[in-house]
Amino acid sequence: MSARRLAVSLDAVVLAVTDHTPRVLVTIDEDGALALPAGPLDVQHDETLERGLRRYVREQTELELGYVEQLYTFGDRDRAPDSTAVRRLSVGYLALVQETSALAGTRWVDVHGLLPWEDHRGGPPAVVTQLLEELERWADGDDQRAQRLTMTFQPPWDGIRALERYELLYGVGLVTERFRDDHRDPPELATGTPMLSDHRRILATALGRIRGKLTYRPVVFELMAEPFTLLELQRTVEALSGVDVHKQNFRRLVLGSGLVEGTGQTRQTGAGRPAQLFRYRPEVQLERPRPGFGLPYR
Repeated sequence: MSARRLAVSLDAVVLAVTDHTPRVLVTIDEDGALALPAGPLDVQHDETLERGLRRYVREQTELELGYVEQLYTFGDRDRAPDSTAVRRLSVGYLALVQETSALAGTRWVDVHGLLPWEDHRGGPPAVVTQLLEELERWADGDDQRAQRLTMTFQPPWDGIRALERYELLYGVGLVTERFRDDHRDPPELATGTPMLSDHRRILATALGRIRGKLTYRPVVFELMAEPFTLLELQRTVEALSGVDVHKQNFRRLVLGSGLVEGTGQTRQTGAGRPAQLFRYRPEVQLERPRPGFGLPYR
């Protein structure tokens, strides 16, 4: 039996928040399938993995990335249809940007259209109730399964466990990708739009990572156009975290932490008084070891 070849791809989860909606940049193939911007590592010319990733995103979307961090290496043996001939490794990255116009063949899509169980602003979404019924039947009488279900889908909701939730749904057979990988026709499922390969798994990894980062790093400001109001900042944090935060607690924390400073300007945002405008203070990272938001603020 001949040895399988090894192929390495670089996959980017490019996140933005627009109109209080977390959005991810995807490419669209000729069959209409959604995928993350990606390409194979050019062993001869890519000096680093990150430079290769930036090049692929620029070529496919004309977007110049700013903040980028490596997520994880995905290398399950059977993660690709041609896995008998090629062992495919994917190095996933998270990038944070402000949304720009999408080119032909690309699109900004709502993250919660891909992972609908992750949006708990306003309370648990209806899909969680449906999933819990299926998952409780799956876990019935098995202590390990019940513990896994409790940690991922039952209150108190832990937004950082986004990857664990997707992997549980995949394992139980509640996402389309599981049926596709098993070469079976999927039933009608209410668990969001599927993506090519394991790109929804990579997206879930990125979502859990950014939610964790919010608690101890000011990465949210990569997504903010300055100047901004405190309400705009709050809505962006809520969009990423997937939960509502208490307005007054959030304001006290942000103003007391030194994360922002006033510009002395205001903006009319409604019928009431004009809202004060703020900007991010990057020097806060020198002043505090973990300058984040410490979610949730209920």
